[in-house]
Amino acid sequence: MAVTALVMAGGKATRMNSSAEKALLEVCGKTMLQRVTDALRQAKLVTRVVVAVTDKTPLTARKAMDLNLEVLETPGNGYESDMQYAIKKLDLGEVLVVSADIPLITVRIIDQAIRQFRLSGKPALAVMSPVGVYDQLGLHPQYIFEVNGNRMVPVGINLIDGTKVDRGELDQEILVSESDKIALNVNTPRELELARLRCEE
Repeated sequence: MAVTALVMAGGKATRMNSSAEKALLEVCGKTMLQRVTDALRQAKLVTRVVVAVTDKTPLTARKAMDLNLEVLETPGNGYESDMQYAIKKLDLGEVLVVSADIPLITVRIIDQAIRQFRLSGKPALAVMSPVGVYDQLGLHPQYIFEVNGNRMVPVGINLIDGTKVDRGELDQEILVSESDKIALNVNTPRELELARLRCEE
């Protein structure tokens, strides 16, 4: 079955103290958008990559087109709403939803997530990292969930059965990643600094 990767790149860098569009911030010589989409293009189980933008991110849309990527403009009503819009607009089945601000994402975690999603038989999967990973980085994540008695943080990598996108909260598999690189979802100047340091390691 074909897996479409949907890269969510419609947000402004509101917490970055920057006028730049967030997906265009550079980490070790490449924009975050290019780092994420390069990994997706190399993944064995991804057959299509679509970049979801909004009217707030016109330069991101242009950069994506320069990279010969498929671009879809969404209404800009928020991450989840725009994700649902894109899935329905493109009539997608298996969808890998990835935030454009995970610059150190790897081919390995992408293919691992897709395999586990398929094996689970569940309609959704979320990649999460333990709070302890963020403690070691000195970061304070915005969203923390209790999963089987453990405090976990979603990293911004999800899989969903697109045919069930309108069914509210779905039963989901959890893939735990202990990697501090995967955990780095860049929303603040400190997170950007850490990403730049770690990609050189």
